[in-house]
Amino acid sequence: MNRKLKISAIYISLPLIAFLITYLLLQDYFFRPFDESFKATALFEVAPDKTFREVAADLEEKSFIRHSLAIRILAKFQKKDRLVMAGEYELSPSMTPQQILDAMVEGKMVLKKVTVKEGSTLKEIGLLLESAGVVLSSDFNVALQDAKLREDLKVPAESLEGYLFPETYRFPRNTPARKVIQMMRGQLDKAWNERWNLRLLELQLTKHQILTLASIIEKESGKIEELPYVSSVFHNRLNRSMRLQSDPTVIYGIPNFNGNLTKTDLQTPTAYNTYIIPGLPPGPIASPGANAIKAALYPATSEYLFFVGNGEGEHVFSETLEQHNEAVNRFQRGQRDTAPEAPAPPSDSNMPETSPTPLPE
Repeated sequence: MNRKLKISAIYISLPLIAFLITYLLLQDYFFRPFDESFKATALFEVAPDKTFREVAADLEEKSFIRHSLAIRILAKFQKKDRLVMAGEYELSPSMTPQQILDAMVEGKMVLKKVTVKEGSTLKEIGLLLESAGVVLSSDFNVALQDAKLREDLKVPAESLEGYLFPETYRFPRNTPARKVIQMMRGQLDKAWNERWNLRLLELQLTKHQILTLASIIEKESGKIEELPYVSSVFHNRLNRSMRLQSDPTVIYGIPNFNGNLTKTDLQTPTAYNTYIIPGLPPGPIASPGANAIKAALYPATSEYLFFVGNGEGEHVFSETLEQHNEAVNRFQRGQRDTAPEAPAPPSDSNMPETSPTPLPE
């Protein structure tokens, strides 16, 4: 009898022991981290052209998980194997396979910080995005040429120049170029103050013309307090049918500009040579910021028609050609005693009562 009881106990306990062993193995296989004590993180990229089997194999090879089969079974059982998002992730061997899977499904990617400065051109933006690892500049340039994309983004021109707002952005690695462009174009709409639309009617100018003028103002001066005065010079010239004679526009129209603006350049006809063409060029020459756009809409009240740099990052403004020539002789030939102060900012009555809503970084 005792022998029979012992045999029965063995037959009963064996399945329990097998179940316990299996449970512990599965627990270790599916749920425990590869190395719970290793808290450091490392970047892991999920390429858009890789299958989940290949992703799982990469995770095992790079010691984020013990077995690729484990995360594959988890993903298949939870129907998440087709939901993993391409991108760059910050993972650790101390994470469980479930945590790693969830991070990739929820798209908890590492974001690349990209700061586009005021006055940046499309070419410069493309190179900046590539250096940050967001998108290849070649792919960015191809997307910029997409006429359907420009139409969808309501850009009334043959170029997106001036319509990608300068701001600090955060993009995942290998973000599609179209998505980057759509986000930057959307930021311009967010920065645009609704009251500015009424101002367009007052000035009898289009939004495209204001962005064009703002881009020129942006390239002419880096001093916020000077922008309304630079704007007043160009408004006064436009109102008197005078050519704008802006060097930055000439430079923009020169392919592969070498950094040396010559007299020949000023005399060479291009669509952007405002020494030759009347009025505004066909479109923006860079991405203007909110301050330059506001200055284009609300110029200072002045009779200024000229300005010249004083050699210290500021400008001297003149009403007559005689005054301007004196300033040119004084500052470009180094015949000055002290640099004059920039004009005082315009009165509040000449500026909008509210500023654009600040944009998040």
